[in-house]
Amino acid sequence: MHTFRKYKNTHLQVPVKASLHFNEQTGNEVMALLIEKLKNIFLEAKQQQREVVFLCIGSDRYIGDSLGPLIGSMMVENGISHPVYGTLEEPVHAFNLKIALKDIYRKSENPLLISIDASLGTKEQVGDVLFNEGPLVPGKALEKMLPEVGDYHFQGIVNYLDPLPSSQFLNDTRLHTVMKLAKLITQIILDSDKE
Repeated sequence: MHTFRKYKNTHLQVPVKASLHFNEQTGNEVMALLIEKLKNIFLEAKQQQREVVFLCIGSDRYIGDSLGPLIGSMMVENGISHPVYGTLEEPVHAFNLKIALKDIYRKSENPLLISIDASLGTKEQVGDVLFNEGPLVPGKALEKMLPEVGDYHFQGIVNYLDPLPSSQFLNDTRLHTVMKLAKLITQIILDSDKE
């Protein structure tokens, strides 16, 4: 159970432990906090001689599931200094996730893996981003049995649950929401990667 602090003039709740929850309206304070946190993660990885690798999970065949590959492509196009798996050109999804993980661990002995995926939440959470320490469980909302991945992870809340089957949400998600989340997460990662 996390302890939450309310930030003045925002609707954001920030867990005191190693996780952050924010959205576009959060303000610069929380963004700066996350950028600083990521910079420290990158620095620690360098000191421990661990290569930071981004694993962007999802499929470009469904708008709601395209967040990961969109972010992967945006990071590559902007010249991120870390390896990226999962782009619009070469997505990493349920059918090739295990192959991608084998490739990552074959190329890097002890990678520090940051995974990124779309997620479902409540109606009020749509447009929010979660950043947490620990692995991501991809495909959980769709009840897929996939391996947990990542030392840290980002989740973008692209849609919400209601009585419809979960797979329907991937089709009913607005591209506008996914693009806003992709740009926001990409910008935070790129700003963290600057010297």
